[in-house]
Amino acid sequence: MENIYSKNQKKCRLVTVKPETVKLLTDYSKSLKITKARGIKFEGNLN
Repeated sequence: MENIYSKNQKKCRLVTVKPETVKLLTDYSKSLKITKARGIKFEGNLN
């Protein structure tokens, strides 16, 4: 079991994200409004 995990760690790499990407995603999630009515979900982007 130990051998399997040690081999897989060599294939993994750390991904870096630009601050602009993080800001875009957080701003979008803050402006997203989901409304449920009669079993239907409505998604609206409050811009």
